[in-house]
Amino acid sequence: MITPILKALDQLPDPRFRYVLIKAIAMTLGVLLALYAVVGYLISGIDPFSLPWIGTVDPGGLMTGLAIGAAMIASIFLMIPVASLCIGFLLEDIADAVEEVHYPHLPPATPPSLAVTVLDTVRFFGILVAANICALVIYILVAPLAPIIFYLVNGYLLGREYFQLVALRRMSAEDAKALRRANRGQIWAMGVAMAVPLSIPLLNLLIPLVGVAAYTHLFHSLRGRVSTPAR
Repeated sequence: MITPILKALDQLPDPRFRYVLIKAIAMTLGVLLALYAVVGYLISGIDPFSLPWIGTVDPGGLMTGLAIGAAMIASIFLMIPVASLCIGFLLEDIADAVEEVHYPHLPPATPPSLAVTVLDTVRFFGILVAANICALVIYILVAPLAPIIFYLVNGYLLGREYFQLVALRRMSAEDAKALRRANRGQIWAMGVAMAVPLSIPLLNLLIPLVGVAAYTHLFHSLRGRVSTPAR
């Protein structure tokens, strides 16, 4: 698990990586800013009211600040699904950059169509959001273990999806699924290694790119142990 991550970090100076990183940051910040704008708009529509001994209270201004503050805190948790939503559209660029440098002997990959990529990305975004909403109950019941559960759940989901997307570029869905299941421990562990820094502001803007690059290396390492032909 360590070697693929180190290889991914070593390629960060690559101009193609920088280009993808800029796009990823722009998309991620755009989604988060849209979230803040929607929350602020909904709250600002509340009319002022009067309270005894206090006078007129403008909930719009007060609640907007509170809501945006809450949204900024929530964005720490939302960053995982938001990053996954954005990176799904950039995965091909990242994987190509990795393979061009480290696996130049391979033939061109045959990734899924744009329609399939969009549907799969949106589907996974929904799964991540639903899984974290369901996990809220567990977080409340066992609050001290909430961070561990959060990282384990999201690490599993991230690893499963990222590895599958990378694998589908070079093997059938059945072969990709079989390879993932046979190595679920390594794939899950790397997913957790991604999920932890994804909850750290600023650093989380870089992790999706590093994660996809690392999973590309992991995929080629695992595939090299079996006789599945490249495509």
